[in-house]
Order: sequence, then C-alpha cells, then structure tokens
Amino acid sequence: MAKCELNNVGSIVLDHRHPAKNETAGGGHFRLWNSRSVSSFRRIIIDAVSCGGTSRHRCHQRHNNDDVVSSAPSTASLSSGEKQPVQEERSEKLSDLLNATECETEGEAKKKEEALTEMKRVVKELLGEDFLKQRMAAASVRLLTKEGSEARGTFAMLGAIPPLVGMLDLEDVHSQIASLYALLNLGIGNDANKAAIVKVGAVHKMLKLIESPDVADSSVSEAIVANFLGLSALDSNKPIIGSSGAIPFLVRTLQNLYDNKSSSQVKQDALRALYNLSIFQTNISFVLETELVSFLIKAIGDMEASERILSILSNLVSTPEGRKAISGVRDAIPILVDVLNWTDSPECQEKASYILMIMAHKAYGDKQAMIEAGIVSSLLELTLLGTTLAQKRASRILECLRIDKGKQVSGRYGKNLGATVSAPIYGGGKEYLEEEEDMMSEEKKAVKQLVQQSLQNNMMKIVKRANFRQEFVPSEHFTSLTSSSTSKSLPF
Repeated sequence: MAKCELNNVGSIVLDHRHPAKNETAGGGHFRLWNSRSVSSFRRIIIDAVSCGGTSRHRCHQRHNNDDVVSSAPSTASLSSGEKQPVQEERSEKLSDLLNATECETEGEAKKKEEALTEMKRVVKELLGEDFLKQRMAAASVRLLTKEGSEARGTFAMLGAIPPLVGMLDLEDVHSQIASLYALLNLGIGNDANKAAIVKVGAVHKMLKLIESPDVADSSVSEAIVANFLGLSALDSNKPIIGSSGAIPFLVRTLQNLYDNKSSSQVKQDALRALYNLSIFQTNISFVLETELVSFLIKAIGDMEASERILSILSNLVSTPEGRKAISGVRDAIPILVDVLNWTDSPECQEKASYILMIMAHKAYGDKQAMIEAGIVSSLLELTLLGTTLAQKRASRILECLRIDKGKQVSGRYGKNLGATVSAPIYGGGKEYLEEEEDMMSEEKKAVKQLVQQSLQNNMMKIVKRANFRQEFVPSEHFTSLTSSSTSKSLPF
C-alpha cells in the first residue's frame, strides 16, 4: 500500500530553466515541473490534503543532475486495485470511531437516566409516611450527595429539602441524624440549597431539637454543629442564625467539649461556626451576651485551636463593645502579649499583633498594661523575625507606644514650666533648675529600668530557647550586662 510521507507537497516543483539562446533574458525563466496536464497537478494536491497535509506515496525522484527534477507518478497512475483497500480501511476506521462515540454517548445518557429515576424514587419515599423508608431514603440522599454536586441540585429541584427538614420533628434519633447529615451534604458547595434549608425553618427546628429533654444523644448535637458551620458560611444566613439563639448553643457546646475533652473535630466546627457568625457585626452583641470572650482568653493556649480563637477575637476587637469586653477579662493583655513569645505560627503572630495594635490605638490603659507585660522586647523580635504583615503591625504598635510616651513627658514638663513662669523671675530660677534636674533624673531612672527589664527578658528567652536552665545565668550577671545600657535600645 502506498505510504503517506511528510513534506511531499514539495514534489510540486518549479523548474528553473536556463534561458535558451533564442530566448530573451527577460522572457519566462520559470515553468511548472511538467506539462503533463493540470489534472495531474490537481490530483496530487487532493491526495496530499486527504492524507493530512502529506502525499500518499513518493512523488519525486532525483536524477544525477541536481538542477533537473523529474516528475513523480501521479495518483491517477495507480491501479484501482491498490486504491480501493486504502479507501476501505479509512471508511472502517471512521465507522469504528463514530460507533464508539455513539455507544459512549448512549451509555452516559442511560446512566443519567437511571440516576434520575433512582433520585425520583428516593424523594417519593421521603414524601411517604413510612418512617423506616424515610430513614433509608435520607441515608440514600446523604450517600448520593456526598461527592456529587450535580445530585445536590437535582435533589433540591425534586423537592427533597422540605421533607428532610420535616423529619427533624420525628422522635426517632436515627431518623434525625440521617436527616441532619443529608441536609449537611445538600448544602456543601451549593448556596441555593443553604438558603433554601434556612428558609424552610431548619435552624429553629434544630434548636428545638437540642432543647428537647428527650434528646440526650451527643451525635445529634455534633450533626447540628456541623450544619450550623455549613449554613453560616452564606452571608444571608448569618443574621438569621445569629438572632435565632444558635450562638449560646455553640458556646455551651464548646465549653462542654473542653470540659469533657471531646472530639477535636466538633471543637473545630464550633469555633469555625462562631467565627463565621462573628463576621456579621450585628451578631457581636449576641456573642458578648455569653461568656465566650473570657472562655476564649483562657483557652488561647490550646495549640490546636489558638488560631481559630484569635480569629474570633480579631472580629470582636473591631467594635468598641468587643474591645471593652476583651480589656475587662483579667490578664487578657498579658496573655495576648505572651502569644507573641511562645507561638511560632505566622498566622497566630499576625492575628495577635492585630488585636494588640487595635487596642493600643484605642485605649490608654491597654498601652500601660502592654508595657508592663514586656511587649517591647516581643515587638522588637517580631519586627526582625516575623512575616511582613506581622512586622508592619509590630512597628505600628511601637510607634503608638512611643508617641504616647512622648505625650506623657511633654505634659509633665509643660505643667511644671507653667508653674515656674508664674513665679517671680529673681526667686525661681535656681529652684526650677533643681526641680528640672530631679525630674530628669526620675525620667532617666524610669527609662534605665525599662531598658534593663527589656534586656533581661531577651536574655531569658535566649537561654530558654537554648534549653538551658534559668539558673544557668545568675541574676548578678544580668545586672552587670544591663547596668551600662542606654536608652538607645528603646524605640521611644
């Protein structure tokens, strides 16, 4: 069988002829490679295109003379017996390809039809009155929607959401759990379903289910927490869930989980749900009505949940009420400052520095508490080793503390200067200089003490990180190291 070769279109050659003696220099130096006819030329073009841009057989032969290219046999010279198998083979391949595509399309259509029939059957059982069939149908919905995004939309269009929400009124715990997880999977990645679930009253039914004295199964609470997490991800659901009483339930659940040391997954779900709800500022007032702030401050040392806790506090600190609630918790500022010392998580450092930055800009008392907690050394370290965002926030806190310190000093000097000017000139000069020297010495003592405290804290951190005991460096050695320090090491 003739073969297709690449670049055989080059067999259509223009033959460069040297001008004959009886021809003029300007007269036709080029002609087509052969005068065999235009049909031969057209046949080669057709064969080349039909073979995917190449000819089906060798189309030229070179003679000894490089300047003369002989013509190749055209496809017209092939016998009909050689041409027929090629066409038949092509036809068979094309037919097989079309048949395979048709079979695949028919197979997919058949599968979709069977899946739709199954989903219609499941919804019909959900709408029935047989409790056992309803529970099995809810389990089927949970299974079919676990990884199928298309199935979630189809079930919603078939009307599966209202009967599933209605199953929450049943007294059977297994039916309740099956319904809750079916609703959870229906809402995954589908905002329309999340809105529909809340619209038909699922949130109030879930809370009513929890408040019922007959329900003592912790699995029901875990399923409801997971549903609140999924539903609260939609912005339009946040105010509805926040005002429904879900926040106190989530706070109580979180406290019980910490007391009983229960599943960490449920703990994370509750924290994430509270974070979603606290994004909406109207819900912050509902959060502050609970004991969540004090609980979070005390639980901030939990390594697994510290980032989530700081995220919630970052939302709360954005309002004056939230800042007041955080400041009102005992040792809240020292605990937040200490986060910068023990955590190596960039996210925790960024969130803790954000909370401290907002509070340093808004309240004078918080600034004093930060300085007393040794925040200066922590911020200096953060400006050197933290992420870009943490460095910026640490620098802003240091600037805020420096400006506040300058205002205190200028206020004290201005007060004393005003008293001195009102006195007689000849009698107050020496006394004023002595008072100024005493005041300067007090300032220097305070600054020197702050410098020593900062350096000692840094030395203790270095020793601690090197896994040495704290007694490895005696306190006298600390004193000798810091006695010669100056105020240049401070940012203000």
